[in-house]
Amino acid sequence: MRSYYRNFLIRDWQKQDCTLASAVIRDVLTEYGLPWEPMGADRDVLEVEKHYIEAGGEFWVVEKEKKIVGTAAYYPIRRGKLAVEIRKMYLLPLVRGKGLGNYLLQELEKAIFSRGFQEIWLETASVLQEAVNLYEKSGYQATTGVETTRCDRIYVKQIN
Repeated sequence: MRSYYRNFLIRDWQKQDCTLASAVIRDVLTEYGLPWEPMGADRDVLEVEKHYIEAGGEFWVVEKEKKIVGTAAYYPIRRGKLAVEIRKMYLLPLVRGKGLGNYLLQELEKAIFSRGFQEIWLETASVLQEAVNLYEKSGYQATTGVETTRCDRIYVKQIN
């Protein structure tokens, strides 16, 4: 993956991104009063190759002026039919409100569809109201079965 949205570069994960991408996720979680869980829900960010790349998913970073300002990822899951879960879609405050989240979600959906998947799942927390609004206006349907302790919402979308 390599694309541009305005003055942002969206590209595939590289091993050297681990520290900075983790910091983005940790900082956004902290901003919203959610726990950073490097031994739990966030372990996948410290082991991207294992949890995303080798599993058949993708992990992208968003750069502005050569600094990582966001992340977005997905990997296949066993829940549902030919399903993936979108994970780690986080943007630092300085780049929010510019349509970047919507662009990232659309690009994730295109990549997922092109690889033959049929369902997209995602979990989020009510406190992440901008994300909740984005998912709901993008056709994600609330469902049940939250698995991540800091999350209280789960959504699914069928893609045809």
